[in-house]
Amino acid sequence: MSILRGRLAPSPTGSQHVGNARTYLLAWLSARSQGGEVVLRMEDIDVWRNKPDAAAQALDDLRWLGLDWDGEAVVQSTRLPEHEAALAELQRLELVYPCTCSRNDIASAASAPHAEHEGPTYPGTCAHRKVADAATLDRPYSWRFRVTDTPAYFDRFQGLVELDLQKLGGDFVVWRAAKVPAYQLAVVVDDAAAGITEVVRGDDLTPSTPRQLLIYKALGLAPPRFAHAPLVVGENGQRLAKRHGDTRLSSLREAGVKPEALLGLLAWSCGWLPEAEPISAKELIPLFRWESVPKEPFVLRSAMLELVGFTSASAAIS
Repeated sequence: MSILRGRLAPSPTGSQHVGNARTYLLAWLSARSQGGEVVLRMEDIDVWRNKPDAAAQALDDLRWLGLDWDGEAVVQSTRLPEHEAALAELQRLELVYPCTCSRNDIASAASAPHAEHEGPTYPGTCAHRKVADAATLDRPYSWRFRVTDTPAYFDRFQGLVELDLQKLGGDFVVWRAAKVPAYQLAVVVDDAAAGITEVVRGDDLTPSTPRQLLIYKALGLAPPRFAHAPLVVGENGQRLAKRHGDTRLSSLREAGVKPEALLGLLAWSCGWLPEAEPISAKELIPLFRWESVPKEPFVLRSAMLELVGFTSASAAIS
């Protein structure tokens, strides 16, 4: 039997925060508790959004938490030839088409908006095109994947997931007009190349999974199993973001917070400890249980961070 392989995939578009830490902890513990390996990949293909030193800071944050990985870290932007080869295969199969629509074009054609991170449904304006039509276009274009169905899948945490991609954006971009791969294509190619068998991530990415399953199938690749965990939200119910300075791991480190204190808080939030008490990542391995993790988002309150020794936690998470 092949060994389980999970992964950690930080993005250097800003500082890692407590919400990221909880998801990384879940991913790391799920793999390590099964005797599996953990791959680290820096997802930096959004080059225009990357922040200076954010990649190095993310690695420092993971080391501070005690979340190790196996082998050398993979830098996603160095894998462009593999991404291009996957796009070429989708083109050969006529599963993608060149699209010249701007975001404004799509928004104006949409009958109603959808979830914030999904955007309006693509109206199919360019769906009549074939791959060969790209040679005749005199304006920038992206490549869209043709959605003909939505594969259901079993989520390790959520159970059976059945979505309708036609209601969640329709045909989706796999290659941007900026000549770089979109997230959906790059993550499939990179996870498959790394032999990833388990993907643990936040449930805001649940709608990405059927899209990625379509790409796995098209490229003849074996998909991993997925687990989408609830996010960490602030006291106002909004999910934590990298703009929340007082929840940045770098801020906690600089303030002298012990990683064991934060891990104890996160372990308590996942139901592995009866109260928040200091504990190391390795000590949590035998305590890890998916069944103990609450189904609802974890509300991070200022008093919780003050309890672990961070005295400047009052503003940004409210």
